[in-house]
Amino acid sequence: MRLLQEIISSHLENLLAQKGIEKAAWTSMLQSSRESSQGDITLPCFSFASTFKMAPKEIAEHLASSFPRLDALLSVDAVNGYLNFRAHPEWMAKTVLSQKIRIGDALRNSRRTGERVLIEHTSANPNGPFHVGRARNAILGDTLVRLHRLHGNDVRAEYYVDDMGKQVGVLAWALEHLSEEDVNELLSDREQPSQRWVDKADHQRVRWYQAAQKLRKDADEEKKAEIETQISKLVHASEHGDVNVLTSFESAYKPVLDGMLATLSRLGISFDTFTKESTFVVDGSVAKLMRTLDALPIADTAENGAGFLDLGQRGLKGKTEFFYRRGDGSSLYATRDVAYHKWKWSQSTRLINVLGEDHKLQAKQVGLTLEELNQQRPEVLFYSFIKLPEGKMSTRQGNVVFMDDLLEEAHAQAADVVLQLRPEYDEHKIAKIAEAVATAAVRFNIVKVSPEKGFTFRWEEALAFEAGSAPFIMYAHTRACSIARKADGLAESSNQLPTVSEMPEGLVELLRTICKHNDVLERSVREQKPHLFALHMLDLATAYNGFYRDCAVVQNGRVNGFAFSISETARELLRSGLEGLGINPIEEM
Repeated sequence: MRLLQEIISSHLENLLAQKGIEKAAWTSMLQSSRESSQGDITLPCFSFASTFKMAPKEIAEHLASSFPRLDALLSVDAVNGYLNFRAHPEWMAKTVLSQKIRIGDALRNSRRTGERVLIEHTSANPNGPFHVGRARNAILGDTLVRLHRLHGNDVRAEYYVDDMGKQVGVLAWALEHLSEEDVNELLSDREQPSQRWVDKADHQRVRWYQAAQKLRKDADEEKKAEIETQISKLVHASEHGDVNVLTSFESAYKPVLDGMLATLSRLGISFDTFTKESTFVVDGSVAKLMRTLDALPIADTAENGAGFLDLGQRGLKGKTEFFYRRGDGSSLYATRDVAYHKWKWSQSTRLINVLGEDHKLQAKQVGLTLEELNQQRPEVLFYSFIKLPEGKMSTRQGNVVFMDDLLEEAHAQAADVVLQLRPEYDEHKIAKIAEAVATAAVRFNIVKVSPEKGFTFRWEEALAFEAGSAPFIMYAHTRACSIARKADGLAESSNQLPTVSEMPEGLVELLRTICKHNDVLERSVREQKPHLFALHMLDLATAYNGFYRDCAVVQNGRVNGFAFSISETARELLRSGLEGLGINPIEEM
């Protein structure tokens, strides 16, 4: 609770300065309490023992007894060496009513921080439909974009298009060399694609890619060698900036990418800019970069003529050789990635990449190389992968759950629930609500888990609509909207602030949760932990439900002005917070 912390700090500074303890020594330790039962703000006193020449327990008791009585504080307690501060409910109510809690807006920057942030996420190889295994990157990335905007940063969402790699080369080769009959024969042991997606190019072209991969694996040695030679020539030409080959690659992957983006759009995910990997080969940036790398003191050349940096001299452990040039003079993906990052720094003041945990080594190599070039390394949000109960998902193997199918299943289940609860709704209204609930459930199931934790995808969990889910938060918002509609046009009682003895538990807990709202948002953005904000939104919904239980906003045809003001603040925070999570804040359910 930053607002309370600021009030406490000045008084703590005076008390501790008397013992010669400077503010810099303790200010970072004054933090939100881990458990609400302890209070709202906590200061551990263990590091003061040598200065005070007292036990931490006695120090905390001494500070508690010496701390001045403030209107903002209900209590100051000492417990086992911790100094605990609890906010006064009346102060929290005044804080909320005075509009010191910034509502924000995830879709329109309502307050600018002056920071220009470029967030690169998703960047999936455009070789097949978007599947659940790729979803974590896109959903985490888009949520970060939205939370940064909610916080007030100027954000650019970037998609880095891998338009010249091996996988695109395989797809382009397959489309040129394999007929539909060839594909069907090679994939005869696999299930045919759903007729539902017959007009969606990503679902159709993935079969050409999978057929080529099967052929590369199962063909006789002579045929394998022929295929590999043809594909390698294409990839080699692309890496040298051959415009004709790059154009053929784009013709192959563009319909797939468009299909992937259509799927992401259904989840509310969009991008501001698309940058092709080949851009930095064609414009000469990569060639210039390789000449610069050649001149570095840690550069060396392998026996086959390949150029590399010895990053072991810069502290890298394990695989210390960072190859940036092949023996034939062509660049590698990582080289182009360095050129891309140098360009990105010209576009923003802060870079954030969302990457799978399997990219940790390359991210270190790229970061160290950038530092060698007197450039900052980007921030990286690493995430663990989503698995099926049977194992890791793979487009190549075909053992995936396509996001299109998941969303259709989620929509159908949500529609059944809405129909059961609201049989009076017409078909259009049910469909609209079901789509919002379905996409919200899928997004929230992924974003609420800490990124570094892996988890196994299960249909029943992804489509759960009970407490602890996005629909639970959405329902709290619709409840607040319903109250606002009921209050519209009714006479309002005085906006008199109740005393602490008149405040029920549900009201106090809602005030406390509202006062923490901007703190959690700021931490989620600073630490790149969107799950913290997702869990906070569950707390906000729970607190609002408790408020609804304990406080009548509309009673006997009149509106309680104070309760209505608190309800409206909560409604706006629920709305903007849902937008920040990429969830449609519908007003009826």
